Amino acid sequence: MRPALQWGVRGRRTGRREERGAAALEFALILPILVMLVFGVISFGYMLSFRQALSQAAAEGGRAAAVQPSGTASATRITAARSAINDALGSYGVTCTSGGGLTHSGGSSGTCTITIGACTSGPTGAQCAKVVLHYPYKNNSLIPGLGINTILPSDLEYTTEVRVS
Repeated sequence: MRPALQWGVRGRRTGRREERGAAALEFALILPILVMLVFGVISFGYMLSFRQALSQAAAEGGRAAAVQPSGTASATRITAARSAINDALGSYGVTCTSGGGLTHSGGSSGTCTITIGACTSGPTGAQCAKVVLHYPYKNNSLIPGLGINTILPSDLEYTTEVRVS
């Protein structure tokens, strides 16, 4: 049995035989670009979210050191700041260690510096808590190895300085 023929407007036979598989071929050609675009959007969104969390963690660390009662020892202020940083970054699996490092899922991945000392600006003799968080994002990105990391920042660093006395 022969398949039914389709007739065009002017009586010409129009076959679909030449077009079979064209949609699958076009989809196969577009799929890698589409996948890269989707994963690029996901990676960029995650990086922006992490960047905001890192900024928030630095601010929260400074605030935690500053709200301690007057006369509190520097070590107590630093411990409070580290705890606030860990709370802010906990959902990303990043922690600030007492040795001054950031760890991501147990591995070393950056620096977390908390110091109590003279302020860089303001009245003479004022004490400030300075929190510096540095995270090499390119080495710890969400989806490494797809070439997407070329458009993402290589390092994320945030610094905050808050007067404590």
